[in-house]
Amino acid sequence: MLQVHKPYVIGEDANHKFVWLGLDESESEKGILTNQYLVIDGDEAALIDPGGYFVFERVFNNVQNFVEPEKVTKVMYSHQDPDVIGSLNLLLDMFPNASFYVSALWERFIPHLGVSVKDRIVDIPDEGMEINVGKSKVKAIPAHFMHSPGNFHYYDPTLKIYFSGDMGAAVYPEGTWYLIVENFDEHRKYMEPFHRRYIASRKAIDLWQRRISNLEIEVVAPQHGSIFMGENAKKFISWLTSLDKVGLDLW
Repeated sequence: MLQVHKPYVIGEDANHKFVWLGLDESESEKGILTNQYLVIDGDEAALIDPGGYFVFERVFNNVQNFVEPEKVTKVMYSHQDPDVIGSLNLLLDMFPNASFYVSALWERFIPHLGVSVKDRIVDIPDEGMEINVGKSKVKAIPAHFMHSPGNFHYYDPTLKIYFSGDMGAAVYPEGTWYLIVENFDEHRKYMEPFHRRYIASRKAIDLWQRRISNLEIEVVAPQHGSIFMGENAKKFISWLTSLDKVGLDLW
């Protein structure tokens, strides 16, 4: 039976929250299931990978359970796929105070969505950057060729939550979706085919591993699939960095 899942607060302290923005399992009938996240700090909020056109209504309604749309001042994109960026024309209107953060590699392609965003786009340089959200910062972590040649993950150092984009994606048998990974060994088999194909090469993993080696990560929250918490977050990173051949290594 298809279900509607309410938003879930992954982590919070007195003035800061990291929220998963719910899911309607019927969305699987229109395309692949996607996760969207909201970071709130004081009177400001940021959306991470807000998704495609047909999830917009759910995302917008669930954001309003936490903040007014005018409080969303940042929208952060990991890469250029339509399931990440396809709702941009709606976001421009409904979040009037938001700036849109995207890899400098992809910024010039956005007008093909039929929108004019030049004055609201912020290019993320290849080396990444820090983005202010309220009194906190979210770090754009380079993860190039970990799926896309211009690719960023986002790290919330306040709550030690790492948004991993498409890394962590899982393809489930019908009726087996779940929000939190409980059994990593069982879950791994749903992830491996995707990661073997969509990561460019083993060298991309090595470069990414070096970039995250000094981060304290307690939660890994992907754009597809299920969330890894505590020990399972460590297991996921260990598994991902141990993949021997991926992408071009296999072709």
